[in-house]
Order: sequence, then structure tokens, then C-alpha cells
Amino acid sequence: MGSEAAPKGLDSKATSSIIKWMSRGNVALYRATGGRLGGKWRVGSAFPWGIPVCLVTTTGRKTGQPRTAPLLFLEDDDKVLLVASQGGLPKHPLWFHNIVANPEVTVQIRSDIRQLKARVATEAERALYWPKLTAMYPDFDNYQSWTDRVIPVVVCE
Repeated sequence: MGSEAAPKGLDSKATSSIIKWMSRGNVALYRATGGRLGGKWRVGSAFPWGIPVCLVTTTGRKTGQPRTAPLLFLEDDDKVLLVASQGGLPKHPLWFHNIVANPEVTVQIRSDIRQLKARVATEAERALYWPKLTAMYPDFDNYQSWTDRVIPVVVCE
């Protein structure tokens, strides 16, 4: 882990601001179109076909307000798997901290809205799910190589 250098500027304030505004736009488009727009991620190893995006709404641990993030996901039977990669940044994403504080989440996949409970995958589950997640989106392995933290897998069920 942490053996490769992350792209320069990845953890800059400008990058963070751009990601925040792009995420807000993605959420608005997704909600307005039931996921027809904003429902596929086509960047990096997902280009050109894309991989599915869902909307995950958590409760802000400090504000108590709903916070929605567009996230890549993988369905495994009745579970929705998420990866708290934040592009390989050194800190966990805010949505992950919100889930740890309050595991009740809403997951929207296209127009299907589900009330689920989220939890961090056990080491054994992560070992099982990580290869499936990286088969779907190989960049997750790149992100893991850019950080010293173990990127959590979140299980929503």
C-alpha cells in the first residue's frame, strides 16, 4: 500500500472544490432523470462504457442534515457495496464518517430508492469483495496504491 505516488495536486483545495461542485451537479441530474443522466461513471478505467453510480444519502454527523454523494457501487445479492476510496486521498471521505456515526442510509439506484443499514466490511468480507470491486473498476487498485490507509469497503443491507 502507498507504494505509488498519487497524481500531483490530487489533495489540493482546488481539486476538492471541483469534486464537490461536480458531485452536486451529478446528484441534481441523477435525481431529475432517475439516473438516466449521471448514472454512469466514464472516467479512468471506466471509459468508455461506464460503470453504475448510485446516490447515497447519509446524515451529517455534525449537522444532522441529509448529505447525498454519487458513488460507484456493486450489487451482491441483496447488498450494495461501496468503496470509501476518495480517489486514493489520505483521509476517508466525509460520507464514510457519516455512516460510521449513523449507519441508516438511503441508496438510490436509478429510480429505485432503498432504506438500508451500512457497515464497514470485515477483513474477510473485504478480501472477498475487493477483487470483485477491482474487476468492475480497476482504478480502485491504483487508489489503494496511492494511500497508506486501508480503503474501506462498505456493505449496505
